Amino acid sequence: MPEAPLPVRDGLNPTRLRLPENPSWETIAEFLLTRFPNDAARIAEKIESGEVVVQDGTAVTFSTPYVPREFVYLYRDPPAEPRVPFEIDVLHRDENLLVVDKPHFLATTPRGSWVTETAVVRLRKDLGLPELSPVHRLDRLTAGVLVFTVRREARRAYQMLFDRRLVEKEYEAIAPAAPRLDFPREVRSRIVKERGVLQAREVDGPVNAVTSIELVDTADDRARYRLRPETGRTHQLRVHMNSLGIPILGDNLYPEVYELEPQDYSNPLQLLARSLSFHDPITGRPTRFVSRRNLAAWSNSTPGPR
Repeated sequence: MPEAPLPVRDGLNPTRLRLPENPSWETIAEFLLTRFPNDAARIAEKIESGEVVVQDGTAVTFSTPYVPREFVYLYRDPPAEPRVPFEIDVLHRDENLLVVDKPHFLATTPRGSWVTETAVVRLRKDLGLPELSPVHRLDRLTAGVLVFTVRREARRAYQMLFDRRLVEKEYEAIAPAAPRLDFPREVRSRIVKERGVLQAREVDGPVNAVTSIELVDTADDRARYRLRPETGRTHQLRVHMNSLGIPILGDNLYPEVYELEPQDYSNPLQLLARSLSFHDPITGRPTRFVSRRNLAAWSNSTPGPR
């Protein structure tokens, strides 16, 4: 992917558009005003102020000709978003890495209704780190350890750790107790997630999702589980726990989908990315980061680990 000719601004990357083939537009400006009719006035202002550029950084004017497949960059005005009322705790920071303890309800990166109220945008602004980039992602409803690279030059080395499955991940979940199930156990299945469908599902075919599950504690009708995913399919832990008949508490997708109000923070998903371990690809040292958070559904008075 070509590097953007515009810098990060207010924690956000510029929007990148690739001009379609077979155009009916004479100029780039004509295309943009058609593409964003509700923002036409602001698009015109941005063109007038030189804030719309092509790949080499040249500013687009109202007479710049349309060239199919050319990249165009501009800053879109972010929507007004209510603040997610939880803070991000920093676990570690050095010249290459920023490791944080992400709260529930905060997305990792801009997507859908959440743009400015995301971990990467908040941290870029609050810490003055415009090149900050997540090495992996946590679902918006999952809390815990989240790793970012601080500078562009370090990004690939750490991303390769995750791509090559060289990171040991440990999660914690609170779910119903299951006295008829034996633990530890391994769940293996094929999970598919279709675009536009909220739930992922298990289907026949070659295994692409593997999770090791241990029982840690029990208290009345609920239990605390340790989950170690070997793979990283979308919603993998939620799907595998549900497949055992013990869906994670607070899960609004499994077994049944129910709608959450955008600002309802009363019943967080009881899933926590407890720790990440790996050999640092730059220093060579064994490294482990551990969340300091606790899951609300687990009382302090429950029995200790087995």
